[in-house]
Amino acid sequence: MNSVQPTTTAARSRIGERVMAAINRDPLTAPHRTRNDALLAVAWAVLATAMALLGDKGLRPDALGWTLLLAAHVPLVWRRHRPLLVLLAVMVCIAPYHALENNHAAPIFATMVVLYTIAATGTVRRTLLTGAAVLGVTLILNALTNPDGTVEILRISGWVFAFLFCGIDVRYYRQYVAAIVERAERAERTREEEARRRVAEERLRIARDLHDLLAHSITLIGVQTSVAAHVLAADPERLNREAIAKSLDDIAGTCRTARGELRTTLELLREQGAVGEARGPLPGIDGVPDLVAAARLAGARVASEVRVGEAPPAVGAAAYRIVQEALTNVVRHAGPEPAVRVELYEEQGALRVSVTDDGRRPAPGSTASVPGYGLVGMRERARSVGGTLDAGPGDKGGFRVSAVLPVGSDRGGER
Repeated sequence: MNSVQPTTTAARSRIGERVMAAINRDPLTAPHRTRNDALLAVAWAVLATAMALLGDKGLRPDALGWTLLLAAHVPLVWRRHRPLLVLLAVMVCIAPYHALENNHAAPIFATMVVLYTIAATGTVRRTLLTGAAVLGVTLILNALTNPDGTVEILRISGWVFAFLFCGIDVRYYRQYVAAIVERAERAERTREEEARRRVAEERLRIARDLHDLLAHSITLIGVQTSVAAHVLAADPERLNREAIAKSLDDIAGTCRTARGELRTTLELLREQGAVGEARGPLPGIDGVPDLVAAARLAGARVASEVRVGEAPPAVGAAAYRIVQEALTNVVRHAGPEPAVRVELYEEQGALRVSVTDDGRRPAPGSTASVPGYGLVGMRERARSVGGTLDAGPGDKGGFRVSAVLPVGSDRGGER
């Protein structure tokens, strides 16, 4: 008994799910609708035949009555495609059937199925107009064939209204379910689009980090290596071991710093959890002195002035990366021993960053003059926190980078 009860419950559940699926499905797009309607027409024809045979023998149809009764069920096969035409065809058969004083109850379900279909697939106005027309014709026929049948008139009217309002109710219910499904699908699409957008932003952020890190580190390593090579080639007989050792130590220190930052960035790519949970501490304004020291080791004469209290992490990270990229460009393009001035200060609710050098400009057409991703990356850094960045030739030669970063705009998502 215990094994039979769960099986019966599961079977009832499946039947209930199928019934609800049939109710919720749009009748105009349901699969196998013509085949199902043909089976329904046969079932209603059998039911009408049984009612005619089991009813009052005095009202049992004759040959013409049987022909009209069965013919009235044939159009039901196409009730979803052309419900109004099907109703007209059914009425053409039903009207003379009733006029010949045949069993009046037998064809009632064929008429009601068509009325339900019209109500479930059309507008309320069309449903009410159709119902009024059918009810008017029915009442006229009943008045001609059975003038004293007041109860019959009320019964017919009740069935007509019942099926019409049932169809209207099912139509509204289907619209409600469709709206819920559409909202759920739209929400799912929105979530997927948001996830794709966040992935794209994260990839762009990591690409900017890698660009800033590698460009800065490789440039410093290249300059420091050139210094060591120059010391070796300048006077081999009077080799300055201390200068060479210092250059090699600087190279090793730059490599260690780059390796640490690169490891942190690559760990984000391997992280399977949420993007925001995997991030380490953001570089900030407190790292600017290290950038200045590295640029000085590369030969630049850097003067820095930092007059900033506490900035939001995202704003500090953006300022750090802007200074890093600007100093990298100075070391690469400004020539030997350029004079650089780095300023960070707060003014009118914004952090202002300025990096100015007096180096020579790249010659037009040279490799250095070809625009790369550095300036684009700096502008994106500034925009990521709601700021702006300008870059171009300075007033007295050289190059100038200036950014305005709102201190109150902490997006928290950029590094």
